[in-house]
Amino acid sequence: MFPVVVVHGGAGQVPKERSEGSSLGVRMAARAGYAILRGGGSSMDAVVEAVSQLENDPFFNAGRGSLLNIKGEVEMDAIVRTFTIREKKKRRKNHVCLTAEGANRFARSVGVPEVPPESLVTEYSRMCWAKNLAPGTNRGDSQMSQMGKMGTVGAVAVDRQGNVACATSTGGVANKMEGRVGDTACIGSGGYADNQVGAVSSTGYGEAIMKVNLARLILFHMEQGQSVEAASGLGLAYMESRVGGLGGVVTVDPQGHWAARFSSLQMAWAAAQKDTLHYGMQTGEDFTHSIDDPL
Repeated sequence: MFPVVVVHGGAGQVPKERSEGSSLGVRMAARAGYAILRGGGSSMDAVVEAVSQLENDPFFNAGRGSLLNIKGEVEMDAIVRTFTIREKKKRRKNHVCLTAEGANRFARSVGVPEVPPESLVTEYSRMCWAKNLAPGTNRGDSQMSQMGKMGTVGAVAVDRQGNVACATSTGGVANKMEGRVGDTACIGSGGYADNQVGAVSSTGYGEAIMKVNLARLILFHMEQGQSVEAASGLGLAYMESRVGGLGGVVTVDPQGHWAARFSSLQMAWAAAQKDTLHYGMQTGEDFTHSIDDPL
């Protein structure tokens, strides 16, 4: 088993002027997460570090750069999950999901720093918001209004002990209703991790992903003996045929096998294992170079 971290920058169609920045962003995030694994760190720390890097990168729809809701405000969803007793004991209480002000209070209680909401808004997200206000434009409630803007971000990892973890973060669909919760924060949809099977982080049109519980569906196929690559493809194919949904996933198993699959036109992704960086954006791409080479 070789430690690995795999990240994605969202499924859809990356605008040409943003493709280089998106590719660079996922490669930097994968390298940051892998540095933790290479130093003996946990899979949980690796995915959190990778996703945090992407949240701070305005090329992605998460953290700084999040798409705005119908009121022009930032509302974000995120999930972090592992499935080890050691990590479970570190969590407060028995709650597995917090929202709204309760989540804010919890974050303050454990010392998570706060930032002004306006610092998360970029010119690009403001432009997308204004464009989607135009008469006749979908208001964040269809697949095509989601795809082709910017991407949800996520990561999965396996550490030296064979522990798996996933993390996914998003600003949601453009001009969504206030209070809309997509797949990202829903366990089994936006992400899932189980040390006996593997870990998945999903991206795409959230309403479709939730209807099939995409992350858990892929791990079900792995439980039935499918490889990470085959299981990921089966899950995405089922979502498209059953509910017409497009998307993408990054997947690992406890042995360190990994996959980055998508049914959308593009998905920026990167993986780091055995001191090698893999990355791509178009179907069939898998570029490689040494993890220590300049990006």
